[in-house]
Parts: sequence; C-alpha cells; structure tokens
Amino acid sequence: MRNRSIRFETFLSKEEAQHLEHLQTVSGLSKSAIVRQLISGCSIKPRPAESYRELSRELSAIGNNLNQITRLANATGRLDDPQIRQVSAIMQQVWTVVHNTL
Repeated sequence: MRNRSIRFETFLSKEEAQHLEHLQTVSGLSKSAIVRQLISGCSIKPRPAESYRELSRELSAIGNNLNQITRLANATGRLDDPQIRQVSAIMQQVWTVVHNTL
C-alpha cells in the first residue's frame, strides 16, 4: 500500500506549468516530489553536475588507497620511501582531479 493515500489535483496557468516543468528538469525530481518538498518548506536545488559524481567516485578510490597505505604503516610501524612516494603521487592525483573538475 502507498504511504501517501490522499490524491491532490490542481489547475496551473501556462507560466506556472512551465515553471514546474523547469524545476523538474533542473532538479531531476518528479512533479509530486517537487510539490511535497515545497509544502515541507524545502527549497528545490539543481541536481549536481555529472562531473561532481565522477569527482566523488575518484576521491573515494583515492581515499581507499590512502587507507590501505595507512593500515600498512600502522601494522609495520614505519613508512618506506616507496610508500611515501605513493602517498605523494596520490595527493597529486587528488589535486589534479579537483582542479580539472572545478
């Protein structure tokens, strides 16, 4: 059964309908979701660009690599030159990804 059992219909002017369609396109939300958010007092925000999703994935992968190096350093009690260079290379990757995205 649906969580929302009350149906609501309304009439819109052409301009209002166009504005609602614009909000739908920009936000990626359904018309119903837009109306529910507006009723709740929330503002409608544009969905993030695809480049931000890619940035998030890349930063997550980079973070995983750093965690692996950190675990190894904690287990052995030291960082070797190759590990330090690897961390440095990973940090350079971070700056490159952020710079290219922004």
